[in-house]
Amino acid sequence: MYRPPPDFEPRVYTPQRIAAVVAALAEDGIPPGQALAGSGLDEAALRVPETRVSYAQVATVFGNALERARDPTVALRAGARMHLTAYGMWGYALLSSRTYASLLEFSVKYRRVIGPMADMAYDHAREPGRCSFEVLLSPDPRDPLYRFALEFTYAAHLTLARDLYGEAFGFTGVRAACPAPAHADAYRTLFRCPVEFDQPANELRWDPAWGHCAPRMQDPITHAMACDACRQFLQELNQSGGIASAVRRTLVEHMPWRFPTIESMAGELALHPRTLRRRLEVEGTTYRDILAGVRRALAIEYLRKTRMTTEEIASRLGYSDAANFRHAFARWTGRSPHDYRSHRGAGALAAP
Repeated sequence: MYRPPPDFEPRVYTPQRIAAVVAALAEDGIPPGQALAGSGLDEAALRVPETRVSYAQVATVFGNALERARDPTVALRAGARMHLTAYGMWGYALLSSRTYASLLEFSVKYRRVIGPMADMAYDHAREPGRCSFEVLLSPDPRDPLYRFALEFTYAAHLTLARDLYGEAFGFTGVRAACPAPAHADAYRTLFRCPVEFDQPANELRWDPAWGHCAPRMQDPITHAMACDACRQFLQELNQSGGIASAVRRTLVEHMPWRFPTIESMAGELALHPRTLRRRLEVEGTTYRDILAGVRRALAIEYLRKTRMTTEEIASRLGYSDAANFRHAFARWTGRSPHDYRSHRGAGALAAP
């Protein structure tokens, strides 16, 4: 189920995603300064090898694109610019993998090394021709930022797969949890396969026969070196998270059993409550905001993916009654839980 998102503030990722969006907007006559507004970056910084960016900066640039783009396909066009070399050692690990299965297993295991816009799940044994995605920038498929991140991810995966396997590679199906946008035909033009919207999950499908095609440049020594570099980066990334990240992880670990007060959370983290409040304030957040964010993400996930009643979800999320939960959900999304679930349709629901 729900996995907490990565820290949004640490500047630890390379800026290729931002550069791809800036370039796509430039094709439409949008100056880099407008594309980068509010991000703390300028065009020159995108050309400096030492530049590192955060999820917050990526979200800012994506938001600028949503606001300013003259062509609604900008996310698809930007994602298509993400060639294998844009991913550094992670990309070279894929290129040098010994088999197709090991390539995808590595891709999932070390995916957060690259600062992805969506987490990826893949089960080679059960479904060798399908992978699913959970968008990280927003939990709500109706959020334009969610759709933008998903479009970018899907287009980037098509480019990456063709870099690995050649231009003959193609998907056999594309499914998206978000509603169909006005430019839905652009999906079909790019992916050249059936595309479905308002689905219970985000999925890419392909012919499992591609699983018998080994990467064209497999090299065990290069692969081992690249794996070591990614493993070290991921370890450092996990250790570099701030106190907000620790609180978020701890909250999720307690789900659905209890929502600790800030005093008990401080005890879990071996901190005095005043110290915890102060450190969260330094990171620009509060315990209440983090708790609300986790509850919101879980509420959306439960409504999208289970048949739990509103009362059951309210209890699971620690609300005293369903009315309080309904008020909170309407404040988060502008819809009641019933309206939100009804729009998804009964076919999108599964057993809890």
